[in-house]
Amino acid sequence: MRKRQTQLVDQAGEASRPKAALQEVEPARTVAGLSGEGVRAVDRALVLLRAFREDDGPLALTELSRRAGLNMTTALRLLGTLEAHGFVKRLPAGGYLLGPTLLLLGDLFRRSLRLEHHVMPALERLRAESRESATFFVREGDQRRCVFRLDSPQLVRDVAHVGEAQPLGRGAHGRALVALETGDSLPVVSRGERLPGIAAIACPVLDAEGKIAGSIGITAPLYRFTPELEQACVKLVLREAAEMTRDLGGDPGQLERAVR
Repeated sequence: MRKRQTQLVDQAGEASRPKAALQEVEPARTVAGLSGEGVRAVDRALVLLRAFREDDGPLALTELSRRAGLNMTTALRLLGTLEAHGFVKRLPAGGYLLGPTLLLLGDLFRRSLRLEHHVMPALERLRAESRESATFFVREGDQRRCVFRLDSPQLVRDVAHVGEAQPLGRGAHGRALVALETGDSLPVVSRGERLPGIAAIACPVLDAEGKIAGSIGITAPLYRFTPELEQACVKLVLREAAEMTRDLGGDPGQLERAVR
């Protein structure tokens, strides 16, 4: 996964939107229960999958076992199981690639969120009315991941990529995703907090259970983040967060009670 590159650029663009899967993933086989050794094998298999990197070509068994810290016999056995389920693909020459099941699961993940139909129109409104970049993050453990983004139409803007993972607790989105736990006032505003030269405003979006489904917000170069722009963007972000919360069956009153 590429690390986020924050810079000012002189060209405009738009984040690509997820495509529908061409087929469904086959149902997983039922497992009666996993022993301690079984859980350990699953953990090792996942380590093998994470050993692949973005710029890799086919990887030899020796390289995979080295990266995963496994002996070749164990790695070969686990790769055979992963291959049977389509998580890896073994080439005739002997190298391994990631398999199609991962692509299908990734697409299912995006579609199972059922957020795109709500998020993208909201981001389009934020970008159109603020003329700044609009982004939506979700929480993944102790990280946050950018899942939807529309870049500013202006020539100078910040740059981020869909799929990037960043830490929780820092930056507007990082704090918005834990706002219900920390009691932060909303929306969360940051100025150069995580990245120099970048300002952001973000607010959590709640689901029907009152849990944070994600955070929506606006980012802009700090030099352009005037008090007037901040005031306007605060209203826009709160409006879209409340509307999306309603669409997901949540109570926007929880957000309103935390407004600064």
